[in-house]
Amino acid sequence: QVQLQESGPGLVKPSQTLSLTCTVSGGSITTGSYYWSWIRQPPGKGLEWIGSIAYSGSTDYSPSLRSRASISRDTSKNQFTLHLRDVTPEDTAVYYCAADYSPSACPTYTDTIRAWAYWGRGTQVTVSS
Repeated sequence: QVQLQESGPGLVKPSQTLSLTCTVSGGSITTGSYYWSWIRQPPGKGLEWIGSIAYSGSTDYSPSLRSRASISRDTSKNQFTLHLRDVTPEDTAVYYCAADYSPSACPTYTDTIRAWAYWGRGTQVTVSS
């Protein structure tokens, strides 16, 4: 059974870079046709897909966050990491890592976190001085 676990700081100051790591167990992030993603949910709002890194290492990002977001991976640790630059209080949210299989396009489900095949419990990140 694939399990995902988010880790990172719960509080980040405005203008700093938010970095969150997702550790994957029970499966490899290089397994074919799987996409490893970051999704967030601001307070009182719906889910927002941030971006994904594919099994191949290629990345896709939400157009609204592409200028500030980057996703990298460490295959030796079976982890992938989100970096979000120049954060503001509007980046305050619960951040989830998730994964799903797709033989074609990168999944970007936002109706519910349960639409993903696998997802972490989520971690609260607050941006405040």
